[in-house]
Amino acid sequence: MTQYIGTATSRIDGIAKVTGAAKYAADYSAPGLLYAWVVNATITKGRIKRIDRSAAMRIKGVVEVLAHDNRPPMADKDEAYKDDVAPDGSPFRPLYDDKVMFNGQPIALVVAETSEAARYAASLVKVEYQEEAHVTDLYKQRNAAHPVRTPANPFEALFAPPPPRGNADKALAAAAVRHEGEYYVPIEHHNPMELYASTVIHEAGGKLTIYDKTQGVQNVHNYVCHIFGMKPEDVRVMGPFMGGGFGSGLRPQFQVVLAVLAARALKRSVRVMLTRPQMYQLGYRPAMIQNIALGANTGGTLDAMTHDAVTVTSQYEDFWRQETGWSGLLYKCANAKYAHKLAKLDLPTSCDMRAPSAACAVYALEAAMDELAVALKLDPLELRLRCYSDIDQHQNKPYSSKALRECYRQGADAFGWSKRNPAPRSMRDGKDLVGWGMATGVWEALQVPITVRIALGANGHAEVACATSDIGTGTYTIMAQVAADMLGLPLDSISIKLGDSSLPQSPVEGGSWIAASVSNGIATTAGAIREELLRLAKKLPKSPLADASPDDVTLADGKLVSKRDASRSVSIADAMRQGGVDRVEQEKTTNPKEDNSRAHNAHSAIFAEVHVDEEIGVIRVTRVVSAIAGGRILNTKTASSQILGGVVWGIGMALHEETVIDHKFGRIVNANIAEYHVPVHADIRDIKVIFVEEHDDSNPLGIKGLGEIGIVGVAAAVANAVYHATGKRVRDLPITLDKLR
Repeated sequence: MTQYIGTATSRIDGIAKVTGAAKYAADYSAPGLLYAWVVNATITKGRIKRIDRSAAMRIKGVVEVLAHDNRPPMADKDEAYKDDVAPDGSPFRPLYDDKVMFNGQPIALVVAETSEAARYAASLVKVEYQEEAHVTDLYKQRNAAHPVRTPANPFEALFAPPPPRGNADKALAAAAVRHEGEYYVPIEHHNPMELYASTVIHEAGGKLTIYDKTQGVQNVHNYVCHIFGMKPEDVRVMGPFMGGGFGSGLRPQFQVVLAVLAARALKRSVRVMLTRPQMYQLGYRPAMIQNIALGANTGGTLDAMTHDAVTVTSQYEDFWRQETGWSGLLYKCANAKYAHKLAKLDLPTSCDMRAPSAACAVYALEAAMDELAVALKLDPLELRLRCYSDIDQHQNKPYSSKALRECYRQGADAFGWSKRNPAPRSMRDGKDLVGWGMATGVWEALQVPITVRIALGANGHAEVACATSDIGTGTYTIMAQVAADMLGLPLDSISIKLGDSSLPQSPVEGGSWIAASVSNGIATTAGAIREELLRLAKKLPKSPLADASPDDVTLADGKLVSKRDASRSVSIADAMRQGGVDRVEQEKTTNPKEDNSRAHNAHSAIFAEVHVDEEIGVIRVTRVVSAIAGGRILNTKTASSQILGGVVWGIGMALHEETVIDHKFGRIVNANIAEYHVPVHADIRDIKVIFVEEHDDSNPLGIKGLGEIGIVGVAAAVANAVYHATGKRVRDLPITLDKLR
């Protein structure tokens, strides 16, 4: 029988996507569908004094202009607006009142028979404001920042700064070699390819079917029900395909509230689709200032570490992640101290984005480690090996698995690290300065409760259902691979249903936890299917499996087969026929086994080569090697693609990405992908991905997840390579040619 787990299997949803058969949130239609356009605030802080709709309402085809003063009822209490991953504070309420809390805030919605009429009419809505003073500059607000508070939400509480170890200040003062530096990461925006949209189909009795761009259909479902006081059975949220999220879709976004609001007010189907500039009000990677101090002995091991961070949040919510403690998972240090503060600005709430916290914190940490290596006159890789930690020092726990040493070895060998000349500006290629840099990556390996339903027919076809999402990472395919192996069926005999709130329970798709969670969920439910089939098979006269237990048999080639004697088997069709059924269905919830005795993380080693034009300072990343220890790899093809994407975004973080705000007006000035730079094909050269063999027993299938680990450490490796090429250390991202002059 063909084994699918661990193979380079092409995406089962690939044909639908390339032929256009796959439908996204804005592709659905309905008779009489209305189109709505968002009107955005042109001030940054204040109140709305008056909205003049008259000109807009005169446009042919315009049905209504909704705002805070004429909208249908919505919930009043904060609790109704708190979604599954909401931080502490008061969530944003679209069109709730006259307050303006950030530039570009949605303040009205024009609904019309055509998108063109809605867009034009929106430009005619006149708004009078009472403007107030605002602040959008992190550096101006850093001294007013407040320490993060342990939140009431248990999930958010996980991100509290770790407790100190030893006496970091004393050890730092006594250290033989010290490095101190301030590192800055700007606001960055997700910029997924697909624009955010919601199509709300208004059905008989006021029931709604919502096609939404989201990383969690059940999260959106509950959110809508709470805000509008609707019964769960009257709302269904669908999102079978998503054109990229990168964390921006973890929370329900305001366009779904506006679309539902309009559909309920007008009792018609409504679509709201945002423009690219409007998506810059949905959330972002928070800007952060990090200060790191490292103290080492002359032997190149760490004696002391301090890591402080100040990050951006909104005035109305406290969003933050663990920004300072990642070092404790990587490097041995007896004396460490961490602190994290939040600076409240007149901006939307920041949110999770591409390995939130780790991508930024590890950039600062790994750049600082590189600078310490220079001070010690040590090879950067050698320093990391000397400081290697076999335990999670925050919890004093061993790792369930940690093959980071092997990542270093295989990555360095593939890159040719031993040929590196350590002196800055010593390596050249014609007029280009050549630099080699490296860094370490780390991420969490989590598993969360999930429910999977499997229906197996006598014809040998199985349907696997779960409300999880595929955000472009290949979830459809790995689910099919795991189900095929667990049920002993060909891949083309597996159908996958996901992205539907009516399906069995799933958390939001994020945190790199879905692959492990849903795959082990499939294994659990497939086990129940096997058990039921065995019960039926035992009813056969003189059944060859009469004395077998569920653990004694496996499913293979459409049969129940004894593990001890392959000649003893019963076909699935025969078992069902004997039981008088044409289908066997099971739905099981998998709750991950609690393992508090060990730490669970994925790790990586990244090696980067840059070429820097000595005359004009243009930087090109010419080679990257990323060696990943990520547990069992389900699909080597899609897994490699996932890591490649992470590396590309890491290059973007290092050299390209920055959201620029005109602080005088509090307005983003590059809210488009012409001026907000992301890597393009011309920026990407040779990227090699290595999966280091790693066995982990944290879950039955040994899966860790790969969603985030690909980006972590890449920006630091590139930054360290730029220093090696030029001899100039740039600590504030992105590294642009002007900063090298």
